[in-house]
Amino acid sequence: MDRIELGLDTFGDVTNGADGQPKPMDQVLRDVVQEGIVADQAGVHFLGLGEHHRPDFAISSPEILLAAIAGQTSRLRLGTAVTVLSSDDPIRVFQRFSTLNAVSNGRAEVILGRGSFTESYPLFGYALEDYEVLFEEKLDLFAKLVREPVVNWQGQTRPALTNQRVYPPLDAKGLTAWVGVGGSPESVVRVVRQDLQLMLAIIGGDPRRFAPYVDLYHRAVNQLGKTTRPIGVHSPGFVAATDAEAIEALWPHYQTMFGRLGRERGWPATTKDRYLAEVEHGSLYVGSPETVARKIAATVQALKIQRFDLKYATGPMPHGQLVDAISLYGSKVIPMVKDILSAA
Repeated sequence: MDRIELGLDTFGDVTNGADGQPKPMDQVLRDVVQEGIVADQAGVHFLGLGEHHRPDFAISSPEILLAAIAGQTSRLRLGTAVTVLSSDDPIRVFQRFSTLNAVSNGRAEVILGRGSFTESYPLFGYALEDYEVLFEEKLDLFAKLVREPVVNWQGQTRPALTNQRVYPPLDAKGLTAWVGVGGSPESVVRVVRQDLQLMLAIIGGDPRRFAPYVDLYHRAVNQLGKTTRPIGVHSPGFVAATDAEAIEALWPHYQTMFGRLGRERGWPATTKDRYLAEVEHGSLYVGSPETVARKIAATVQALKIQRFDLKYATGPMPHGQLVDAISLYGSKVIPMVKDILSAA
């Protein structure tokens, strides 16, 4: 349990200002940089920034923000949550992260995924009907790039590469690369086949329902003769001084965000009863530091994972509340989780 790492994630949700109105995106981006600095000072292990191309999230180029944060921090590991590899060029993604890794003194990580939103596909000229083949091939190429200084590759989605070197190269320690998985057995096996690290995105329901995917991962490792690597979980939540304060502070912003997404996707209405049920029994880590720590520790124990990342921003919650939550997470939740796991 000494290996457990506890991180934070954000998509750069467009937050409300003091007047209750949405802040301009440029200010939101500057706020995210400050949140990264606070996370570093609070002892958080990792900060992941999500890539989106929508009006409700400000971050479309995570690596630029990560580089800005790298220049003002010293310990915090820096990555994405996620990089939408399907609509990007794996070589350019590799170059951006090998550069970030260099300027941050080896603190870069990448979490790759297909993304839960599809705006990037038409934006960058990709067809949604190629959803599967784009990710399969681009992940295969990226896995080669992080392991082989000279790359040979061919597929359907781009010209072949023959004895190609890509610069800047990684140093001897390489680059930690995860793949975000939402709960498909095929995706879990793909991660093992590419010998990358599995990050389970659990955004609803009892986290223990993902135990079969962890078991599948280990079976696939044995069957394919791969190396067992760390497994992580990404879930939303919020920390405040008391349970009641955290629940009431998050609720209107949770309702705003999931209500909007529900209208887009045809989900049932977002009610407070559903919200409270998710806080009590599901994958919404909301409450006092002790409550959140106990819930995180229970998930770590149930799934036998090595990393937990809390998505600390949900909807237009003001920046000041997010900063307070980050401070509590680093100074109180992380030590409590480690104490609970050590005692167990």
